[in-house]
Amino acid sequence: MGKPAIITVDDDAEVLGAVERDLRHRYAERYRVLRSASGATALDALRGLKKQNDSVGLLLVDQRMPEMTGVEFLGRSMEIYPDAKRVLLTAYADTDAAIRAINEAKIHHYLLKPWDPPEDHLYPVLDDLLEDWRASFRPRFEGVRVLGHRWSPGSYAVRDFLARNQVPYQWLDVETADKDAEVRHLAKAVGAEPSRLPMVLFPDGSSLAAPGATQLAERLGLRVRADLAFYDLVIVGGGPAGLAAAVYGASEGLKTVMIEREAPGGQAGMSSRIENYLGFPSGLSGGDLARRAVAQAKRFGVEILAPQEAQAVRVEGPSRRVKLADGSEIGCKVLLLAMGVSYRKLDVPGAERLQGRGVYYGSAMTEAMACQGEDVYIIGGANSAGQAAMYFSKYARRVLMLVRGESLSTSMSQYLIDQIKHTPNIQVETRARVVEVYGDARLEAISIHCRDSVQTEKVPANSLFVFIGAEPNTDWLAGVVARDERGFILTGNDLMRDGKRPQGWPLGRDPYLPETSVPGIFAVGDVRHGSVKRVASGVGEGSIAVQFIHQYLSAV
Repeated sequence: MGKPAIITVDDDAEVLGAVERDLRHRYAERYRVLRSASGATALDALRGLKKQNDSVGLLLVDQRMPEMTGVEFLGRSMEIYPDAKRVLLTAYADTDAAIRAINEAKIHHYLLKPWDPPEDHLYPVLDDLLEDWRASFRPRFEGVRVLGHRWSPGSYAVRDFLARNQVPYQWLDVETADKDAEVRHLAKAVGAEPSRLPMVLFPDGSSLAAPGATQLAERLGLRVRADLAFYDLVIVGGGPAGLAAAVYGASEGLKTVMIEREAPGGQAGMSSRIENYLGFPSGLSGGDLARRAVAQAKRFGVEILAPQEAQAVRVEGPSRRVKLADGSEIGCKVLLLAMGVSYRKLDVPGAERLQGRGVYYGSAMTEAMACQGEDVYIIGGANSAGQAAMYFSKYARRVLMLVRGESLSTSMSQYLIDQIKHTPNIQVETRARVVEVYGDARLEAISIHCRDSVQTEKVPANSLFVFIGAEPNTDWLAGVVARDERGFILTGNDLMRDGKRPQGWPLGRDPYLPETSVPGIFAVGDVRHGSVKRVASGVGEGSIAVQFIHQYLSAV
């Protein structure tokens, strides 16, 4: 952790040097001693320190300076570092200025020049002031900070990206600036105009205004471009199935790269708690599972490109070539499709307009703290919705689950049903659905239709989380591999019709269990037709597929 700063300001170089010398002699072990020759440069220095989230403990400033007096400087410094101790250096004849400084700049002390010896006239005063400052000092957060608006889709996208990519960050909501002086002073120091929000502030003092995912990823040092032009195995999708295949493939000698559109972990990575995964009796979060799997994959040499998106595939003899969103291509011997599925969009008036402004898809754990004391609405009745309800119940006043079906038992694990039943602030409404959402800048209300009462009720709402259905993102594969009517990829026996191999199949064997209609292209996990939508089954499919990949490679 960086040391807090002590800043001394004086236009007289000889005096400035003497003050700096005495300060370093006493305080260099615990503080950084910085100097400025004018009030203007010192204010610039303070703004820079604010951007870096550095702490300032004390300002020791001479009164008689051209262009800006010490009193003027200390008054303006309060807009940036209001908690720093303020000390004015005055000549014997400047006692009137010192009294004025007490009233105008709210200084904590004034010292007369000369102060020799410092052991008698300087250090005792500064020791007391710095001790008082440290008593209320909170160590600075040393990671990435996000300055934005709670109801901004851009701010939500940045926070969600950072959370899903396991990047610790501090959220600073400009909406609280009237109540939170720290946010107010930071916003002013960095020039946080509405058009520049959200702003991502880095520990070195640099920042990005309203960044896109790729720009942010590159600044954070995440990998978005492949090292090689050709691999043994390219995996599209970084959920449990893709991660398992990456670990097994790389550990068995295959040069492997994984392409993930958002962040490793997939939908499972957004789960607040998975309690039925083998080997974790106390459960674990989806984020923890993703973090462990990513570390394991990287240890075996897997390249992970995220955020990066596959947009097209073509077959060239024994090679499969994947075109990426940035226009580049990666070739491979084997392609494994593990894209998973996406939550279906809520098709009601207002939903699209308010996405990211109170309407969210998935658990959006980044919003939990902001929901304290509020009512949270969740649409859906499967495990992901149940896990989200349990998580939000720790923060929200009340969690209302809106389920279209007759009960939770048709789509949710019993352990979750039991937990929900025994959580007093979770309320389950079956045979209910949202028919409209309302709001201008943010979600303000929703209309709920109950099939039992045949009534539609409009209720106030700030947060609506949607977990309905599953849609595969496979349109980019149209005309390449066979899919069912919903877009799920057909593999193995599902390709066989009346004992016949799929049309155009060139090999003298049947497709392997996870193999698609194109030899050397495999599919696993939720994107595969007929898959079991569970984390453990995805991991199993991903690991088993590697054995079939080896069999395929041994024959080509």
